Amino acid sequence: MGALSIRNVRKSYGTTEILKGINIEIEEGEFLILVGPSGCGKSTLLAMIAGLDNITSGEVYIGERKVNDLSPKDRDIAMVFQSYALYPNMTVRQNISFGLEIRKVPKAEQQKIVAQVAQILQMEQLLDRKPSQLSGGQRQRVAMGRAIARNPTLFLFDEPLSNLDAKLRVEMRTEIKLLHKRVGKTIVYVTHDQVEAMTLGDKIAVMKDGEVVQFGTPQQIYDNPVNLFVASFMGSPSMNFIPCRVAVLDGKFGLKMDTGGQTHVFPVEGASSALAAYAGREIIVGIRPEKITHKVDFLAGAPNFYVAETTIEISEPTGADTLLVITINDKNIVCRVHPDYAKSQGERMAFMFDMSKTVYFDPVTELRIL
Repeated sequence: MGALSIRNVRKSYGTTEILKGINIEIEEGEFLILVGPSGCGKSTLLAMIAGLDNITSGEVYIGERKVNDLSPKDRDIAMVFQSYALYPNMTVRQNISFGLEIRKVPKAEQQKIVAQVAQILQMEQLLDRKPSQLSGGQRQRVAMGRAIARNPTLFLFDEPLSNLDAKLRVEMRTEIKLLHKRVGKTIVYVTHDQVEAMTLGDKIAVMKDGEVVQFGTPQQIYDNPVNLFVASFMGSPSMNFIPCRVAVLDGKFGLKMDTGGQTHVFPVEGASSALAAYAGREIIVGIRPEKITHKVDFLAGAPNFYVAETTIEISEPTGADTLLVITINDKNIVCRVHPDYAKSQGERMAFMFDMSKTVYFDPVTELRIL
């Protein structure tokens, strides 16, 4: 049995079903992300793992123990909240050791644990300060330190970075990644930020309307989304969705692309069996922005690489890349281009399409075809 096992867990408030049969299992030491839009049920699920909310039906195991009927204090967990929840009249040292005192850990052992935690989080110089003397990032580090001091089986993080500014969020993502590496504990982390999900997690559970719609590694979910919702939610900028008619060209299937004055048919390699039922019909083609870029001469004409010229509608420099917006089949499409090759708004430019990671969706069911 893994470190955390969630088996057909449901939650209802009266006739309103919030969670609709959640099944997740992770191994000891893994970092699980629960990600999804507001109202999808991810924080409710975390509260049920923690014992802060009752389970309507189903089972939750932490290690070998079924914890449905155990109080939070008996589940061997530590939780880090969105709000830091620090005691303002206590120093950092006292905030970290407070839970140890409640559990009557000997003073000498408390001092040793506080020193270890301070070293892990590199905050030895902060131990005698009070929360009012700390930055937001430092306060969140103290909140994590208090959780580490408990040495739990399972860490639970409930959107811990949402109160921080953009720069601090990036820094704290690194801190949490390093924390996981140092302590090697199992972590369940709730966020609505797909960048946090991709950068932090070993496994991601993408949630929508009280269900897990896809579970897997970050790369699996990024490369192989099961439906339009997952494809659009994971990735920044989001995946492009192009409505395309499936054409038959010399006995092979292709996708019709109108780039404004020019119509192209891009052959579809290795997808004939999946697209046969859609011949002459429209499907939705999903392609990531980084798969539409400037023309690279030695790749042009290689299998799965196709070139089309069109006009740039919008140019958005980001430093390392430039995002260019073009129009294909009357849809705005985002392309990621190296700044040295990016042309300006209103100019025409040759773009290269890497169709090797393209995914196809049924426009009615929104499920993936291939």
